[in-house]
Amino acid sequence: MSIKKHSLVEVSEPNLFRDIFPYTEVPKITFDHQDVPMALRDNFWITCTTFRDGQQSRPPYTVKQIVDLYTFLHRLGGPKGIIRQCEYFLYSKKDREAVEKCLEKGYEFPEVTGWIRANKNDFQLVKAMGLKETGILTSCSDYHIFLKLQKNRKTVMEGYLDVVRAALENGVKLRCHLEDVTRADIYGFVLPFVQELMSLSAESRIPIKIRLCDTMGYAVSYSQATLPRSVPKLVHALIHEGGVPGEQLEWHGHNDFHKVHINAATAWLYGCASANGTLLGFGERTGNPPIEGLIFEYIGLKGTADGMDTTVITEIADYFHKEMGIVIPPNYPFVGSAFNTTRAGIHADGVFKNEEIYNIFDTTKLLKRPLRVTVTDKSGLAGVAYWVDTFLELPPDRKVDKQHPGIVAMAKWVEEQYRNLRTTGISDEEMLTLARKHLPQYFESDLDRIRKKAEELMIEMIKSIVVDARVISMNPALVEPYLIEVVQGNPYIQFIYVVDTNGAKITKNITQKEDLEKFMTKGLDSNFSKRTWFIGPMTTGNVFVTKLYTSKITDKLCITVSAAIHDQENKIVGILGIDLKFEELAKV
Repeated sequence: MSIKKHSLVEVSEPNLFRDIFPYTEVPKITFDHQDVPMALRDNFWITCTTFRDGQQSRPPYTVKQIVDLYTFLHRLGGPKGIIRQCEYFLYSKKDREAVEKCLEKGYEFPEVTGWIRANKNDFQLVKAMGLKETGILTSCSDYHIFLKLQKNRKTVMEGYLDVVRAALENGVKLRCHLEDVTRADIYGFVLPFVQELMSLSAESRIPIKIRLCDTMGYAVSYSQATLPRSVPKLVHALIHEGGVPGEQLEWHGHNDFHKVHINAATAWLYGCASANGTLLGFGERTGNPPIEGLIFEYIGLKGTADGMDTTVITEIADYFHKEMGIVIPPNYPFVGSAFNTTRAGIHADGVFKNEEIYNIFDTTKLLKRPLRVTVTDKSGLAGVAYWVDTFLELPPDRKVDKQHPGIVAMAKWVEEQYRNLRTTGISDEEMLTLARKHLPQYFESDLDRIRKKAEELMIEMIKSIVVDARVISMNPALVEPYLIEVVQGNPYIQFIYVVDTNGAKITKNITQKEDLEKFMTKGLDSNFSKRTWFIGPMTTGNVFVTKLYTSKITDKLCITVSAAIHDQENKIVGILGIDLKFEELAKV
């Protein structure tokens, strides 16, 4: 295929496409009524930006959360790696630790890749982490070139190319992110730049990927719309005029105009191999294409799941809710609590006859999400019990009998609502309130949840403390100054101490300054070998957590966490205990 050479068009003033983007009005969608053909590839896939773009819209994920989600993505993408890559920030210590732990998993898919600025020095981060590929920011619209970078097109392009050459000389595969491409001068800057990149790729024999970034969500899926907003024309131009092979082309969208999913799917249809997405669509501002949506779009277009396990989507949603406290809108497709719940009474009647009438597909099989029906005056005891079983996702051995007193009480309340001339279905929120009241044994209390989270936090903390060389020394002169540092950095610690293998304390009670009189000398002459917090780690070597108890000194709730101290030969040489102020810990 012969490709026309495109030369950079230098301009003295930025081309801001004011006929399309007037700013004080809604952006215009213009048409030239010229079509480009569809060109869906035999092989196309998903790449994940959950740990890069996805972290720019919410509090950063912890290292553990990143590793857990990466493991979910590996399972979801299946053996063929339909979720092909994940990209990561590399700048903070936490970012690099997460990358290291994900690499330790040894998964072929998703491949761990980086993201850096167009800065030669940043490549040292990529090399130090042992990554084979990284994305670099190459903003391409005059909005960025003139207004943000305050340079001209030639200077910016030459700067990008210098960085690319440096990367290729170091053998690093590149992914150039064409930031704000849907407001860029395609023929005046984008295609000349991309053709230069393809020339460098050919010379070095190192593939360079091009990511089309719809930074502001301006893209449209209409093939007869004009550039730079038409996704079909953008993809077609990059492949047929820019010389970018389809397998080296990615689409990255944002949802500012509610078009994020259809634009990604359209990019696939017109020859782009890779669509970026994030879990649950979390991304900067309005978000990115949700990976769960791309999964089902892929299956629909390909006609096969290619080994992907779609039930993992439900596990991921549960993890976001339970681990991170993320509230997913009830009507959110595939994972919302009510996405496959029918509320209309006439629909409910149809569902009971055959669920296929009102269910999008077998949600039990594909998502482990049984079809649900809103409770109405027609539900009866069986309907209320069915709601409880499905909403609480009770296993077969815990399903509630319809004659359970709690079910009877709930059904009675429902009947009273309709005797008082109610015409709408009973909401899940109302049913949940009833269930908590009449079936409390099926719920974890708020206190239980807080205690569980507190345990997780303190287990991680105490594990890091007992491996410190100063603690392992069992030398009070070394141990006590270190424990003072720990206490000062964690105000929810009531006091902390170390005992030997006979149960005798070898340190003072290291406590907060304001509590010195209360705790500093408490129990220094006592023997603790009969205490459960001592016996537990001494006999198992594991971390031990007590039940909640009330302090005799402060009259407030406390919890004790203890762990064995092992020497270099893995022999237990002592026990470290931490008494915690539960109310203060709960606030954390």
